[in-house]
Amino acid sequence: MNLPEHSFCPLRTIMAGTMVALGLLGCASAPRPEPPVAALPSSYPVAVRAQEQQEAAATVLRWDDLFPDPDLHRLLQAALDYNSDLRASVARVEEARASAGLQRANSLPAIGMGAQGIRSRVDLPIDQVPSGALPQPWAAMLQSVDRTQILSTYQAGVVLTPYEIDFWGKIRQLNQAARDTYLASAEAQQAFRTSLMALVTDTWLQGLELQERLALAHRTLAANEESHRIMRRRAAVGLISDMEVRQTESLVASTRADVAALERSLAQNRALLTQLTHLPDPPKAQGEHPLTRLADRPLPAGLPSTLLTRRPDIRAAEWQLRAARANVAAARAAFLPSVTLTGAGGAISDSFSNLFDHAYGAWLFVPSIHMPLFDGGRTQAHLDLAEARRNELVAQYESSIRGAFREVSELMAARHWLAEQEKDVRELVAAQGDRERIALKRYDRGYNSYFEVLDAERSRFAAEQGLVQLHRARLSSLVGLYKALGGDAAIAFVSTEPAGAAPSALTASAASASMRAAAPAATVQEGIQP
Repeated sequence: MNLPEHSFCPLRTIMAGTMVALGLLGCASAPRPEPPVAALPSSYPVAVRAQEQQEAAATVLRWDDLFPDPDLHRLLQAALDYNSDLRASVARVEEARASAGLQRANSLPAIGMGAQGIRSRVDLPIDQVPSGALPQPWAAMLQSVDRTQILSTYQAGVVLTPYEIDFWGKIRQLNQAARDTYLASAEAQQAFRTSLMALVTDTWLQGLELQERLALAHRTLAANEESHRIMRRRAAVGLISDMEVRQTESLVASTRADVAALERSLAQNRALLTQLTHLPDPPKAQGEHPLTRLADRPLPAGLPSTLLTRRPDIRAAEWQLRAARANVAAARAAFLPSVTLTGAGGAISDSFSNLFDHAYGAWLFVPSIHMPLFDGGRTQAHLDLAEARRNELVAQYESSIRGAFREVSELMAARHWLAEQEKDVRELVAAQGDRERIALKRYDRGYNSYFEVLDAERSRFAAEQGLVQLHRARLSSLVGLYKALGGDAAIAFVSTEPAGAAPSALTASAASASMRAAAPAATVQEGIQP
């Protein structure tokens, strides 16, 4: 029974309506709300003058402006050039860049050229033809045909591999996620670079502290040994007892133990500098007071909101969160139908010699549409996974912001109270020095025992050692605050370079690293809308 052609119209309408309904069903589930990110406080809770928080809020210093010392600059440059961990972080950035480029390349149609030849043997079933089924002339001709035939087919042309048309933005979101992941890795590399430079600077400061404390211990040891020599002479002529000699001897032994401990710590410090900078013999500071000559400097923190743009680790967390959001959008688009195109065109012939001369033209165009109906919950599981990762990164982003705010607050408070403590300890050193001189005069006049002199010497030595340690801790807090505010990684966002000023070596190195990170980013972003 032949049905009229118009009878198929209701069937086509039903099929089209079914596809539209199923497509709408794929996007029927509403997006789950994203957890909100808590806002930062408007100011830092630290007991300092308000002017220190607001003054030069956008100022960004260079590492070589923080401590203008040539030995430190040499160490920092060596760390940037030879540190293996930094090279590994740079390699991770290149890996993410290549992955982003690969994802973008997969979203474009791939066209290639190809050629192939096929030769096959076919046995004709002549024996299966019944006798008498054909007229005699045709039967005789069939019996004369060779039963084994060799068939040849040669073809060449252009091939379009399966290419998915991005109707719903899934491929664009995947490109966006790959791009954001690359930018996050670039920011993470910048954060590691800042941490490395802070570690080298702080290790250098610790070395200066140990050198100065060691010089102080050597001077104290020499004075104690001279006092012990004098006491032994006095004891030999019967002017003092052996108890006072033993007291000076114990002070000498205690000071020698302090010298040995400082020498060991200094050796460990230089070993760490060698590991960080790959220099077999890191430079040593000259003079007896290499740390005291370094002056502290004010470093305004500005407003807490500036941390969101100045710290590379926060920017890296933000890029990771953006990538997670793009993955959620791509996973949601996977519920919708996908349209794929495949095509080919070229020449075909049964002879290779005639392939490009007398061949027949051939082409192939295969559009196809696919819509998931039942996949065992795989698509929904992908969406749940993407949303869970997004929620995790929201929490990590908020934790990074709160951690940065806490770090800056603690370091600002530390700098304030370390300055107060250092001032008090300076007064303590002066008082202990006066006490030692008074105790020595009283001993020479016979008013007290030598034990009071020894106690005053120990207290003065401990106060001087503590003063050096406090000064180093204050300078280390400056380094920590500079790192917590983003370091010179913020130069790309807040420019303080005067017109016509020549960049320093470390700044040029930082700028070149930023340009290397920004240049491929422009390549990846080409053709991708944020």
